[in-house]
Amino acid sequence: MEPSQIPRQPTPANATMFQAFEWYIPADQKHWLRLREAVAGLQATGIDNMWIPPACKGSSQQGNGYDIYDLYDLGEFDQKGGISTKWGTKEDLVQLVQRADEVRMGIYFDAVLNQKAGADRTEQCRVIEVDPNDRTKAITDPYSIDGWLGFDFPGRAGRYSTLTYHWYHFTGTDYNNANGKTAIYRILGDGKDWSKFVGKEKGNYDYLMFADLDYTHPEVEADVKAWGEWLCSQVPIKGIRFDAIKHYSEEFLQSLVEHLDDRIGPGWFLVGEFWQDSLEAMTTYIRNMQHKFSLFDAPLVYNFSSISNTENADLRKVFEGTLVGAEPVNAVTLVMNHDTQPYQALAADIQPFFKPLAYCLILLRAEGYPCVFFGDVYGIKGDHPLPPSCGGKVPDLCLARRLYAYGEQLDYFDFPQCIGWTRLGTWDRPSGLACVMSNAGRNEKWMYVGREHRGELWTDILGWEQGQITINDDGWGCFTCGAVSVAVWVNGSAEGRDQLGKL
Repeated sequence: MEPSQIPRQPTPANATMFQAFEWYIPADQKHWLRLREAVAGLQATGIDNMWIPPACKGSSQQGNGYDIYDLYDLGEFDQKGGISTKWGTKEDLVQLVQRADEVRMGIYFDAVLNQKAGADRTEQCRVIEVDPNDRTKAITDPYSIDGWLGFDFPGRAGRYSTLTYHWYHFTGTDYNNANGKTAIYRILGDGKDWSKFVGKEKGNYDYLMFADLDYTHPEVEADVKAWGEWLCSQVPIKGIRFDAIKHYSEEFLQSLVEHLDDRIGPGWFLVGEFWQDSLEAMTTYIRNMQHKFSLFDAPLVYNFSSISNTENADLRKVFEGTLVGAEPVNAVTLVMNHDTQPYQALAADIQPFFKPLAYCLILLRAEGYPCVFFGDVYGIKGDHPLPPSCGGKVPDLCLARRLYAYGEQLDYFDFPQCIGWTRLGTWDRPSGLACVMSNAGRNEKWMYVGREHRGELWTDILGWEQGQITINDDGWGCFTCGAVSVAVWVNGSAEGRDQLGKL
């Protein structure tokens, strides 16, 4: 067969993830219902997969689920103040997942496997206190405490899992009910210690909060593996976001993934929260997980924050030291999440003018798997409310990714305060685009988009730059952007242009 006769393969559509919550969403038990109504519109904007908040029962109906109480209660049993979680009932969750499947949107489940909270009773155990800044160092002799370490799950009464949790299922806790003292207590027992397969911050970063699970205990390991199978039988999901993975055994997590692959089948999307700015530690983790795992690109978020808060910062350095620069296939890129949003513990201040630039940098480039934050699309609630970012343009940028961000990428990172790039399109997604941004004054940049576009009239899909740019006979255009702004130029008659600005 001649090369010209070989059938051309269609270009796969770009995928975009949506984090479907922010920290201060009202605890009205109606979030699953709101998301069910929103999924069709989100899919129309270019969202393919939705990371939902932790759906397991927390220690109260006000908790976001990271205060996890019972893995096997998705809002089905009367425990910890009611049947619903903060987000709604199990029935509501199932209906959300069914609706998402109808519009071909995948669901990523947020698995909180490091700890348990809201124990039903105290239990006595032997402990030593450790130095909070170096958990490998004991600062007391062994003694007994009365810890909140007994989990009976009375509302569930043994349904789905008969295991109840006791002090020996944990490695640490942080409160002695006998005297009201808060400290980091390492629980003692035969062979019991912090996991060695965790982050090395603070000497050993096994302990994070609440009652810390011990994955060397065979009952814990078996129960959580069984939960993974059970979850997939209850709620069809396409992937899992694992919370706080640098705080529990990497060895166990490898075993869990292998178990799910064997019992449920391969093909999951797996992403972990490994939040630190050490690129070496992140790439090592990905290699240890045999590249089956993706990680959120924390260094990129910190670069966005630093550049946006530095006058005349060098935009050319935005990807220096980032995961997307080192492991683009395994990097989930983002601008903000529930931990880095304002007034949270890991808050990373990104100036409002820079948010559109940052979203262009994650959505319109070839590298990385972008995750769009709920608060940037719908706004943030709470005591310090914020409107949607980017002047409400994030949905348009998501749709531009789906429609136009294809083909060869040509970078024009040739001036510190003004950078740009073009995407040349493919045989079946030919429109292409040109993006130019400035963190200083108004600017322009000559960029190549391809001779096949000669004579076309291109306009800014954001509507911030007025007028048209004519592509010359050699396939070049002089693309402009405003001061501390960004413009995304596309053929004015490209497919889908009529959908922009209506989302």
